[in-house]
Amino acid sequence: MISTADVARAAARIEGRVRRTPVLADDGVWFKLEQLQHTGSFKARGAFNRILAAGEQIAVVTASGGNAGLAVAYAAREFGLTARVYVPATAPAVKVAKLRQLGAAVELVGEKYADAYDAAVKDAADSGALFCHAYDHPDICAGQGTLGLELLEQTGGLDTILVAVGGGGLLAGVAAAVEGRARVVGVEPRTIPTLHSALAAGEPVTVGVGGVAADSLGASRLGDIAFAVATRANTGSVLVDDAAIVEARAALWDRYRLAVEPGGATAFAALLSGAYRPAPGERLAVLLCGANTDPATLTSPTAAPPPARTPPGTRR
Repeated sequence: MISTADVARAAARIEGRVRRTPVLADDGVWFKLEQLQHTGSFKARGAFNRILAAGEQIAVVTASGGNAGLAVAYAAREFGLTARVYVPATAPAVKVAKLRQLGAAVELVGEKYADAYDAAVKDAADSGALFCHAYDHPDICAGQGTLGLELLEQTGGLDTILVAVGGGGLLAGVAAAVEGRARVVGVEPRTIPTLHSALAAGEPVTVGVGGVAADSLGASRLGDIAFAVATRANTGSVLVDDAAIVEARAALWDRYRLAVEPGGATAFAALLSGAYRPAPGERLAVLLCGANTDPATLTSPTAAPPPARTPPGTRR
């Protein structure tokens, strides 16, 4: 479990280490451009907070489909630490190449994130290296939540924030950061419904993993911290189809020239497809959370333009 105070402490801890990413407002919707963060995703926030909170280290180990590994590798390099990153063989080549460019030792294990995770946990236990969980550790979640504090400051206040969900580290952090000031709605692919299934079952459960966003949202089970915060904060849940994710990703490029990966476009897919329908006057933000993608796949011939929306106030 984490609180707003934990997120505030994380913000102070990582200040100067991460970028204060900008926001873009259009048609009454705020976009938080976290794909512009170091290594192309919000994960750098949690990686820096985890390492700084743990104190002096020699080496770090993580398991990742790509983005968490990139963040840990980057943070480790900044501190002069050795980083070992375990990834499934299905990880995108662009992410594996970047891991190696950052100086990390990359270990390809199995076909699923769970396989890489088991290997990384064993490595940390055997070697004594600091294990950086991709999403289910208090310091990781609190670090991710720092973007929620930024977002409230940058927008002057919000009613709702749409957040993509995989293992739930971002959801947990943002929901804790804005608790009592804004509601968070988790958006996930229909093919990987970790949050939706956990809320229905009353506890995290294992789900199947597949679809276009599996490389970044491919956790098979919601994290315990995310479930605890989601139930405490009355977090909403919305499912979107793969076609909606592809369409949202193409629309972000076509309309704004924002290059994001499928997981990074998932929250916007809820708005674009109508899976989430804001109320009149609702102050809404969408988190764009990852940019590690092949630019050649950004456009889709079947992608439709986003529907026009009447802004709730003066257009910014």
